This record gives sequence, structure tokens and C-alpha cells, in this order.
Amino acid sequence: MTMKWALLSVWNKEGIVDLARELHRHRLQLLSSGGTGAALKEASIPFTEVSAYTGSSEMMDGRVKTLHPRIHGGLLGRRGIDDGVMREEGIHQIDLLVANLYPFEEMANKGLPLGELVEYIDIGGPAMIRAAAKNHKDVAVVTDPSDYPLVKEALESGGFTADQRLLFAKRAFARTAAYDAAISNYLHLLGSEFPGVYTVQFRNGRTLRYGENPHQRGAVYGQAGVAGSEPLQGKQMSYNNYLDLSSAAGLVREFSEPAAVIVKHNNPCGVAVGKNLADAYIQARDVDPVSAYGSVVALNREVDRHLAEDIASTFVEVVAAPEYTRNALQVFGKKENLRVLHLPAAERGWELRSIDGGLLVQDTPPYQERWEVVTDRDATPAEMKAMKFACIVCAHTRSNAIVFADATRTLGIGAGQMSRVDAAKIAIEKSRFSLAGSAVASDAFLPFPDTLEVAAAAGATALVQPGGSIRDKEVIEAANRLDVAMVFTGVRHFRH
Repeated sequence: MTMKWALLSVWNKEGIVDLARELHRHRLQLLSSGGTGAALKEASIPFTEVSAYTGSSEMMDGRVKTLHPRIHGGLLGRRGIDDGVMREEGIHQIDLLVANLYPFEEMANKGLPLGELVEYIDIGGPAMIRAAAKNHKDVAVVTDPSDYPLVKEALESGGFTADQRLLFAKRAFARTAAYDAAISNYLHLLGSEFPGVYTVQFRNGRTLRYGENPHQRGAVYGQAGVAGSEPLQGKQMSYNNYLDLSSAAGLVREFSEPAAVIVKHNNPCGVAVGKNLADAYIQARDVDPVSAYGSVVALNREVDRHLAEDIASTFVEVVAAPEYTRNALQVFGKKENLRVLHLPAAERGWELRSIDGGLLVQDTPPYQERWEVVTDRDATPAEMKAMKFACIVCAHTRSNAIVFADATRTLGIGAGQMSRVDAAKIAIEKSRFSLAGSAVASDAFLPFPDTLEVAAAAGATALVQPGGSIRDKEVIEAANRLDVAMVFTGVRHFRH
């Protein structure tokens, strides 16, 4: 399709002058206005001012400039159907629209007063984009500077294909939908902790081989964080791989020292810190080597060849780390199915979970645990360090959760049990190490002394829990009787 007219109206001027120069070189007539027109004028690129074309001057400080029948008629006019009307009204067929929008999202994050912020709500831009996208059979609409190379390719090949125009239309409607969602969410959030209407959009959708199980279908959406991650090598990530990696990444980011986290079925099965990353990984793997088979491993330092060889010596599904040496990647390359990823930076924001018929939304504002020793015996420095380590892991383990640990590694993990005392028994049964002198963490308060009694019988000498049970006094008395140092934090860490 030969193009004759292009309308350029962008807030983000990145690449627009070079694109306009190419459009002019291919003999397209250019329409533009405002800041875009000023950029073209400065670059000595011929164009027709929108106001001159429409016969209507910009008004109301630029609020009204492209909202005109000669603009929208050129975008919406159907070739072969509306040609007569367009000739009568002196409307040119606009074949290409290049437009992006006022930066509402960016300005909303700057805390502007509402009266100032509303001036960054674009009206003419979305109207033109939607019009062109609706008429994508005849009009190409480009909303992202990263797509300008595709425009240049189309110019060289004689015009856009129908598939390209449809692709641009999809992107255009996605952009206006996200833009309107940002405005709606902002306005609905005014005076509220959560918006009464909440609209979300995730891009970069990729179909997975299947969902949690082979008879289920699955996909992943997202451009950042774990959701946006793709393997450097190995098989395609699965639905369950993404779930496990998200859990592992969240936990390993809690540590500043070299740390290794091994996750299986969305629960940590081994966590350790060490003087170096290899030491941390070996300690974490040895906590539960049976469960580590077929696991997801997250690390918070660069992986070298020696560590890669240790990891590759057992069956691992996924490895994620900030960096890898070239030799490490060569070692992993011998394991064709092993998925190796860069550990992404954390993506901050609300936590979203789907439920039947809707969505749960959760926010975790900054909070401060208030650690208070409530027993007669104070915790030793070593016990305190072990409790802090156990508490971090416990917060990333499915409830009900009980974690035994020393100062550098988990010793036993009981996860996802209906009974807290059963979680403690499972953690003890799974432990491959002596629990004498260990510390224990519970994600929620102990409703009875039984969990503490089971832990003490296994050798634990310190226990940390939120406190807040109506039987706290009984639990404290049991701790004193058993010479267990106990700390209340005041913060529960359920993870359902």
C-alpha cells in the first residue's frame, strides 16, 4: 500500500526527526503540530502545520488541536467507501500515524497536585491512536519509538502489510488501555488505601508447554522480575519453574552475605550462607539432598566454574544467579536441559493473586519487628543470630511453618502443615543433623506449649515467634521450665 500522508504527534521525541527525514525522503507529506512540529522545523524538514490544514487554530492552551473532522476523517475514512465524502470535505487520507502520549504515569509518580496532573491526561493522542487502530485495514499506527525501524523497513519495501498494520493496532489498543488504566487507578486511589476499581495490564505474554500439570494450559506475562526472565540456556521455563524461582528469588534477596537457596514445590528445602558462594551452596544442598534433586537454585553472587561443577553434579531444574563466568556457562552447557537464568532485580509493587471470581491484592509497607526476650533466660548472641536466620527462612515457607537452624543454615524445615506441632515433628524427622543447641522459628504464635516442648526435646535451646496467643503465659512458663530462650517479634509471617 503506497503511503502519501503521515501525521506525527509525539511527546517523546526520541528518534522522531530521523524518522521524519526518512518519511520525507520517500515523498510522504507530513502533518504535525506543537512540540513535534517545532522539532521538525528546527531540523528543516518540510511539514504542514495541523492548524493550517484544519483551518482551526490551537486553543485552550493546546487542549484542542487535533480534535477536528479533517484529522479524524483522514484516520477513519474507509478506502473505497468514504472517498467521496473525503473529497467533498477536502480531507486527505492519512496512511500513517506516529503518536505517543503525555507522560501521565511518570508525572503521577512525582506527586503533582491533581490540578496540575490532569494537564498530563492526553485526549487528542488516544483519540487519534484509537481511530487509526480501528481503521488498521488502511492506516498504520505506531506508538513506540522502538518500532521506528519497522517503519523504515516498510518504506523501503513499498508499504506496510496487512499483518503489520494489525500488529500495530494491537499494540496501539494495548497502549491506550494501559494509559486509561493508569489514570483510572490513580483517581480511584485518591483518599483510599486501595482503589475501588483496579485495572492491570501485563505484556510479553508467552505460552508455556502446559500449566501446573500436563492436562492444563498455561502462559506467563510480564516484562520484568522473574516473570520477564528467559533462560540463557536449557529448556523453556515451565509454569512450576516460574513459581519456584519466584519463591527462591524472594528469599535469596534477603541476605547480604553469600547465600544459596534451594526450593522444591514452592518451599525452601535448604538455605545457607557462607564465607563464599560455593560453601553456602554445599551447605544448603546437604540440608536435604533428596529434596534438592530436581530443584530450583537461587544464588546471590557470581557463579564460577568450580561452583558450576558442584551444581551440575546433581539433577537441578533451574539455576538463577546475578552473573556467571564464561567457564561456568561452559560447564552448564553440557547439561542441555538445565535452565540457567540471570537472577533479576526485584520488581516492587502490590502482590496480586487470583481467586475464584476475582483478585486478592496485598501491600507490604515498611514494618519493624520488635524483638523482645520474654523468658527468664536471655538468648546468647549465637542463639540470637540463629533465630534471625531461621525467622527469615520461615517467612518464605508455606504455613504452618517451623524452621530449625543454626547461624548459617537451616537444619530442618516443616512446611505447609495444618497443625503447627506436626510441622515441628516433620522438621525434626527430616533433619540430617544434630539439633542440639539449634534455634527454632514459627511463622505464627504458638497456641499451646506443645510445639515448644517437641522442639526442646529435639535439642533446641531458643525459639522465636510473633506472640499474641491467649496462652502466651503458658508457653512462656514452659520455656522457662525447659530453659529455652524465647523471643516475641510482634509480626506474623503467614504464607498461604
